[in-house]
Amino acid sequence: MVKTIALIYLIMNVAGFYLMKLDKEKAKRNQYRISEKNLWITAILSGAAGMTLGMKAFRHKTKHVQFKWGLPILAMLEAGLLVYLIILLS
Repeated sequence: MVKTIALIYLIMNVAGFYLMKLDKEKAKRNQYRISEKNLWITAILSGAAGMTLGMKAFRHKTKHVQFKWGLPILAMLEAGLLVYLIILLS
């Protein structure tokens, strides 16, 4: 069970990182963008840490206060929950 939770966390963070990269590339090309709703859904489903890293790495959404502060705070909460679940289930 612990391995499954950790694997889901890892997959969602890789997906979140990739979504930030993809959205930045689409923004540069003036293409149809990934909605903020979908970005937040990914973040809430354990992808906030990857999205925070993607935001910093690609300099994307850094001027949006909700992303600038919300993603790192959500990432810390998710990391704390992950640690709690690992300890609880071990």
